[in-house]
Amino acid sequence: MKSLQDIADSLAGYDPRSLPIAQAQAFIARMVQAVQEVESVRLEDALGRVLAEDVTSPIDVPAHDNSAMDGYALRASDLTPNQPSTLAVQGRALAGAPWHGLGVPPRTAVKITTGAVMPQGLDTVVPQEMIAHASDGAIVVPPHAVQSGDNRRLRGEDLQRGGTAVRQGTVLGPAELGLIASLGIGSVSVWRRLRVAYFSTGDEIHSIGEALREGGVYDSNRYTVRAMLQRMGIDVVDLGVVPDQPDALEAAFHRAAQQADAVITSGGVSVGEADHTKQIMAKLGDVLFWRIAMRPGRPMAIGRLTRPGASHPASHPALLFGLPGNPVAVMVTFYALVRDALWHMAGATPKPCLPWRATCTTAIRKRPGRTEYQRGLVQLNAQGALVVSVLGNQGSGVLSSMSHANGLIVLDHERGDVAAGDTVSVVPFHGLM
Repeated sequence: MKSLQDIADSLAGYDPRSLPIAQAQAFIARMVQAVQEVESVRLEDALGRVLAEDVTSPIDVPAHDNSAMDGYALRASDLTPNQPSTLAVQGRALAGAPWHGLGVPPRTAVKITTGAVMPQGLDTVVPQEMIAHASDGAIVVPPHAVQSGDNRRLRGEDLQRGGTAVRQGTVLGPAELGLIASLGIGSVSVWRRLRVAYFSTGDEIHSIGEALREGGVYDSNRYTVRAMLQRMGIDVVDLGVVPDQPDALEAAFHRAAQQADAVITSGGVSVGEADHTKQIMAKLGDVLFWRIAMRPGRPMAIGRLTRPGASHPASHPALLFGLPGNPVAVMVTFYALVRDALWHMAGATPKPCLPWRATCTTAIRKRPGRTEYQRGLVQLNAQGALVVSVLGNQGSGVLSSMSHANGLIVLDHERGDVAAGDTVSVVPFHGLM
């Protein structure tokens, strides 16, 4: 396992006092190790779990050629070009009740419903609504109604027997669970759930239910962090609010490292704050302190905590993410730097959250040399184009504007001021949160 300094030495231009966010992301990616333990779970309990091995299809899907429409199955070669074609109707094929005739004579059709097995020798389905005339014994098909193969699903066109249905590392959602169920598979192998411990630090921080002292604030960070972790399907260990006292902090870090794969803290990593949190972090592991070129969320600690006597099944140190104390900075730093690292620790290869491009309706002052995340409201204008406006106070402690927003405007490291009417990148919350 490479030391953090070895990783730092491999990054060109590494400067912990002003670290571009792309370099911070690259650094974290190199220090992450995935869980190794596998368990089998029932399909109905697998939502949000990370697949530990490929799911291979034991059958062809669909299992037979079948009709994609309600209508009449026929041979396209029986249709007369450029004029109506009259075909006799012989029997009916239903979904789950195939037609079992010995053969379909030339210029003969079989009435068929969606999903029904195509009678042998027939290759095309004319939808019910395209038939010019139908009686009990015959149909009239207008010219050019269909071409050969229309409205027929081929055996195995979705999945072939032995093919990979869902790949290892997939975070299982409703579509994947439905697909696996369609193969007749009732359980899957998944990586064990990642476990993350978290706590807030600071003598001014109060838990809900306590009376506020002068200068005190209620702890919102534990609730946002917990919610962000739960959305990812992670097991959470809440260690509460820890006072800025060396013995209490050391005990909290020991408990967290013993119980979890990763530890998240908020507060105590900024320049000028009481040094106890940083001192304890450095004492208990291999820890670096960064000033990241981003706004909000400049201060951050990253490291590995030793885990003597760990009760949680992991052979590697617990990863440490020391986040800033301001509420919005906690959320932005989590999504920019921690979220993907946790996905990879969980064994996942998540689909990227692709940014949108939108016209910014408000001017934004921005200096090159840092990445900025502005809270924004994305909407469709009267012409149906995406536009985004900056929402209210962008201070890193103003959580209400995060609640009112529906996306983050991401201004890249080298970008300068944004004029009203300029195009910007927006990461929507619905793909992120």
